[in-house]
Amino acid sequence: MSRAEAEEHFTMGMESLKNGDTGTALEYLEKAVLLERNPLYCSNLAICLAKEKREFKKAVSLCNEAIKKDPKNSLHFLHLGRIHLLANQKRDAIRIFNMGLRYGENRDIIAELNRFDRRRSPLIPFLDRGHPVNKILGRLTYRLGLR
Repeated sequence: MSRAEAEEHFTMGMESLKNGDTGTALEYLEKAVLLERNPLYCSNLAICLAKEKREFKKAVSLCNEAIKKDPKNSLHFLHLGRIHLLANQKRDAIRIFNMGLRYGENRDIIAELNRFDRRRSPLIPFLDRGHPVNKILGRLTYRLGLR
């Protein structure tokens, strides 16, 4: 009975999350986790906690619990990385996204990684990136919109 009830709460929570209503999703997912400590439920509850209540420590703890129970599910890494982004911890988020890609090609993780600005290669490749000529040419072409 409680497993079916937990699954029902989880389904309702995911529907609310899909519609952008994280407050309602949080309520449903909290009920689901109380009834059954499923890694998927914990991971989704964690992202809702981070978005709605900004409780990053608790959210990270829930995601880490989900990763320990289900270490090869890249969705948990996606959620943990997004929590780190919400907490303004970009470097940790990138590291976690890359860890998640080890366990499977997740399009959402790839999309998150592509959002970040990557440095372009130097204009004159045989010179160091920090060489004054590369710096000046790089700034110039950027300002002119050529690069």
